[in-house]
Amino acid sequence: MTRGLVSIAALLSLGACVTEGTGISIFTPKPDTAEEALELYYDTIPDSSLPNAGEGAAFPAPDAVINTILIGSCLDEEKGPSAAMTSIANEQADLFLMVGDNVYGDRNGRAYVNNQTDLDELRESFADLAAREDFQSVRAAHPMMVAWDDHDYGANDSGKEFPFRALAERVHEVFWGLDDEDVGQWPGTYYSRSFGPEGQRVQVIMLDTRFFRSQLTATDEWGAQGKERYLPAPAGSMQDMLGAAQWTWLENQLQQPADLRFIASSIQVMPTVHGWEAWSVLPDERQRLFDLIKKSEATGVVFLSGDRHTAFIYEEDGVLPYTAHELTSSSLNVSFLGESEEFDDRQVGSGFPPENYGAVEIDWDAKTIALKVKDNTGQTVRQNDLSFAEIGAN
Repeated sequence: MTRGLVSIAALLSLGACVTEGTGISIFTPKPDTAEEALELYYDTIPDSSLPNAGEGAAFPAPDAVINTILIGSCLDEEKGPSAAMTSIANEQADLFLMVGDNVYGDRNGRAYVNNQTDLDELRESFADLAAREDFQSVRAAHPMMVAWDDHDYGANDSGKEFPFRALAERVHEVFWGLDDEDVGQWPGTYYSRSFGPEGQRVQVIMLDTRFFRSQLTATDEWGAQGKERYLPAPAGSMQDMLGAAQWTWLENQLQQPADLRFIASSIQVMPTVHGWEAWSVLPDERQRLFDLIKKSEATGVVFLSGDRHTAFIYEEDGVLPYTAHELTSSSLNVSFLGESEEFDDRQVGSGFPPENYGAVEIDWDAKTIALKVKDNTGQTVRQNDLSFAEIGAN
């Protein structure tokens, strides 16, 4: 394919020649797998050759009270200026979460292509994003936290089988300035941050639903309603969403002190009526997530998601010790429909397919949260209000 694959073959057969600081060349042990060979090859790519978003707005102080969090997903960097991004830049907010498909780096224009070892297209897509004036405005206006999904991971609908995921992770972490943070110290891109004093502490957890995820069960009827691409995995299938290390990390995070917790998943958590990528196609893992929240006695959990090119709001009793809520925000500039016919029993109102973004507005005095879908002009088009008591918070 590229010089990268040639390098892999050479590494597998000969081992890697390494020059130490003394100038003496030595050979490392011969790699046993293609992934090990790729890691050796990727070590030769300097961070300076990878795109960088540049320094953004500073995070709130650790004791700063968080009142408004904005959410967005699905931004095609090849399209013209985004009205939604402009509206986001003009909002008053404490944080902006980009929860996946932050670029479309796995395709050439509109045609999906096989990715190359060096992920040239993904790197170019992030460079294009960094150059956008609307992105620069948002970056300057709001502190940002990020998760990735398939299109900024580097391969449509892929999980841990993606052979170039190690470089994709570096591209992600270098671009967003996470390479020197805690998230840069472990495989995958999951991390969390907490803000606010006791009694007003907000925890934001960004999950990685790509790096460790098993391959999904393909549909038996492509495009059929309810099983468009995938079928739910059979019970006991051992298919995994987060991987052992991330599951352990999440359990530890849920035991940290917080009054409100926002768990960002690039794919939807609660709905079950469609066959696109979602936690519902790994039902054992979905239940495991709910059970972990119960076991940890974590209160105040609200799910945030993207991916669907339609915004939704959900609520459901019975899956958590309190009412479960989810806000799906998608997309920033990749809208396919004017109206949505999809309806899940958990849904609050109809979906909203035009360009949009989401907002979480916290009223600490009234102890309420407003989950909002906003159109690309910043007007609220869907809303669900909930009390702290509904989600077990004080």
